[in-house]
Amino acid sequence: MNAKLVQISVNPEGGVPKRRVEAAKLGFEGVEGDRQNNRKYHGGPLRAVCLFSLEVIEKLREEGHPIEAGAIGENLTLAGLDWSEITPGVRLQIGEARLEITSYTRPCHKIRASFAGGEFMRPWQKTHPGQSRVYARVLVEAIVREGDAVWVLQN
Repeated sequence: MNAKLVQISVNPEGGVPKRRVEAAKLGFEGVEGDRQNNRKYHGGPLRAVCLFSLEVIEKLREEGHPIEAGAIGENLTLAGLDWSEITPGVRLQIGEARLEITSYTRPCHKIRASFAGGEFMRPWQKTHPGQSRVYARVLVEAIVREGDAVWVLQN
């Protein structure tokens, strides 16, 4: 399976859930049309884009969690990657944009509605390695579109 961008999600008012858009510019400071309510923990050049895996979302659904793409704050939902290999330092090409993974996210109580029993810590790297959202910095700004190809680049 070829890796691809399956959904772009933003929230102009900030917070979650983020809603689907067909295209958006990935900039050095963030995703066009998206806002973060707490810049201490979200956004800025090292956390400009939040990414997650469609396959992990599907696994969470199989466990009974009512999660959807964009619901827990990711801007880009990707499919076709071995998510356990998307770690800090990995570089991705998404369409014409180039990103570098900078860190794993730490789940916040504001995503509780997407998890059975309010188990919002479920997608955390410390407890479920390879199933966390990740933050990335933008190395090359560009407009991305749903369906864009995704490649893992050699460092």
